[in-house]
Amino acid sequence: MWIKKQVPNIITLFNLFFGCIAVIFAVGGNLELAALFVGLGIFFDFFDGFAARALNAQSELGLQLDSLADMVTSGVAPGIIMYQLLSQVFGKPFYVVPNSWDFGQTFASFDMSYISLIGLFVTLASAYRLAKFNIDTRQTTSFIGLPTPANTLLIMSLPLILKFQSDPWIVAILLNKWFLISLTFISCYLLNAEIPLFALKFKTWGFTENKVRYIFLLCTILLIVVLKFMAIPCIILLYVLMSLFSKGKSVSE
Repeated sequence: MWIKKQVPNIITLFNLFFGCIAVIFAVGGNLELAALFVGLGIFFDFFDGFAARALNAQSELGLQLDSLADMVTSGVAPGIIMYQLLSQVFGKPFYVVPNSWDFGQTFASFDMSYISLIGLFVTLASAYRLAKFNIDTRQTTSFIGLPTPANTLLIMSLPLILKFQSDPWIVAILLNKWFLISLTFISCYLLNAEIPLFALKFKTWGFTENKVRYIFLLCTILLIVVLKFMAIPCIILLYVLMSLFSKGKSVSE
C-alpha cells in the first residue's frame, strides 16, 4: 500500500529530474536540448495527477511536491531559456567562466547582458502563480490564469522553431528584442491574470460535456501536422480564446 501511494510522487520526481537536466542545458546555451527535457518533464507532470486519481493516492505532500517540481521545469527552465534568447539578441550570450580561485579575476571576466535578466521575470511570475494556485480554492474546477506548463511550452517552442523552421522572416520576428521583451511581459501577465481557462482532464468521456476539449484536441492535432513547432504558439493562443468563449468549464490543475 505504501508503494502504491508513492507512485504519483515518483512520477513527479521524474518531472523534477528532467527539469534539472533542462536547466543544465539551458545554462550551457543548448536551448534545443533544454526544450527537449522540459517537454519530458511536462509529460510526467501531466501523468502524476492522473496516477494519483487512478490509485486514489492524492495527498498534501503530492500537491506541494508537484508545485516544487513545476517550479524547476516550468519556472526556472523557461526563465533561463528566455534569458538566453534575449542575450543572443543583445549580443552577450552567457558563457561559463573558466575555473579560478581568484574571485576578483573571475568576477571581472564575467560578461552578461543585464537587460536580458528581464527573461527571468518568467520565473518570478511562475513562482507567484504556483504559490497562488496552492491556496486558491476557486481553481478546483478550472484554471485561473495560464498554467505554468502551457506557458513553458510557449517559451520552449521558440528555440525549436529557430532551429528547425528558420525561415528568414521567422528569425527576424523571434529574435527581435521588442518581440521577446513583449512576450516576456505577456507571459507574466497571462500566468496570473484573472482569466478562467479549461483543463484537459476528463471526468467522463462523453462528447457533450467535453465538447470544448475534443474540439481543442482535434485542432491541436491539425495544427501540429500543418505547422509543426510553429503550431505551439498557435495552440496556446487557441487555448486562451476557446477558454474565454467557453467560460473556463473544466477540472482542476
